[in-house]
Amino acid sequence: MPDNGRMDPQGFSENSRLRASDADRDQAATVLNNAMAEGRLTVDEHSERLDAVYAAKTHADIVPLLDDLPGHGTALAPVSRPGALAPSGPVNRIMAILSGATRKGVWHVEPVMDIVTVLGGVELDFREAVLPGQEVNLTVTCVLGGVEITVPPEMRVIDSGSAVLGGREIAGDSDESRRPDAPVLRISGTCVLGGLEVKRKRRKDGKGRRWPTIRIESS
Repeated sequence: MPDNGRMDPQGFSENSRLRASDADRDQAATVLNNAMAEGRLTVDEHSERLDAVYAAKTHADIVPLLDDLPGHGTALAPVSRPGALAPSGPVNRIMAILSGATRKGVWHVEPVMDIVTVLGGVELDFREAVLPGQEVNLTVTCVLGGVEITVPPEMRVIDSGSAVLGGREIAGDSDESRRPDAPVLRISGTCVLGGLEVKRKRRKDGKGRRWPTIRIESS
């Protein structure tokens, strides 16, 4: 008789042949990122499992990669919150492991971004960015690394992340960012022995363009 003592309470075994979606892979990647930030996975283990997660075709491929980590029981469970809408569209993943990555100038931003730095750095400049809508959700996992973000005066920044033996320095609101129709950058995630800095600067042309200043892609 098979041993069902470790059957996932969310019924993953029933869906083991179900094809994995991008959202499934992204939620599994979040579990791995948190595990690395807590010291449960080494850099090599994290990299190996993350590659396997994004190569996974079914739930059965993902479950063994999370089975020994906290949070695996809900990694593939649908998220449902009354009145809340899940971010739509693709996820832009930026990884800097013993390296660096930069996004600046005119670049197209996805509504959901996942940033991972391990002994590396990431620089994001939103001043000339083309936004997908009024809100961008950014998850940052920073381990012995740094993330530097530059936003224009009219972008509101909401940070709900945490730091363990690290730091988070977020620029305060400006008159423009307090407007009710201001674009919003939401930041979550954890910094472990690393740092996150958000700076507010006017555009390089020095013209001090007035609202609206960030270009929004039309649907």
